[in-house]
Amino acid sequence: MTRWRALVAAMLACASMAAGAHNFHMGIADISYNAASGSTEVVHTYTGHDVEALLTNLYQRRFDLGQEDSEAALRRYVEKQFYLVAPDGKRLRLNWVGMKVNADNVVIFQEIEHTRLAPATRIHNQLLTDFLPSQRNTLNVQDSGTIQTLIFDHQNTELPIR
Repeated sequence: MTRWRALVAAMLACASMAAGAHNFHMGIADISYNAASGSTEVVHTYTGHDVEALLTNLYQRRFDLGQEDSEAALRRYVEKQFYLVAPDGKRLRLNWVGMKVNADNVVIFQEIEHTRLAPATRIHNQLLTDFLPSQRNTLNVQDSGTIQTLIFDHQNTELPIR
């Protein structure tokens, strides 16, 4: 009987940890200048099931991120919710390079060809913050050995780099 109670207690503990394990929603992105290509590269990483839930909510159908139509839908969303604005106020052209999906994450690749970000470039990042109120996106900008970290949420959607 004691074993049974211990087993039930352990199962309940595991279930409660799993239920509470994903109360915090986050994404991370890295922006870096590639001197070899002369381009600025952007790599985003988000939780796969958050992205699938977002697309399902937007399009009212289930999505499998491994399917081609899912990539097209995600691309439209990302290009609307994430962009960079040059100091002169013009949007920089972000090219979609592609994405990789594994069991847990979606990794999105973009680049700005033949461009190095200027100081005072503004980054607009509203990815998933419009869908998940607790979503926080950390973005690291690396150039010439220095790293600047920006935090985006539903209240802070556009921030400048130094």
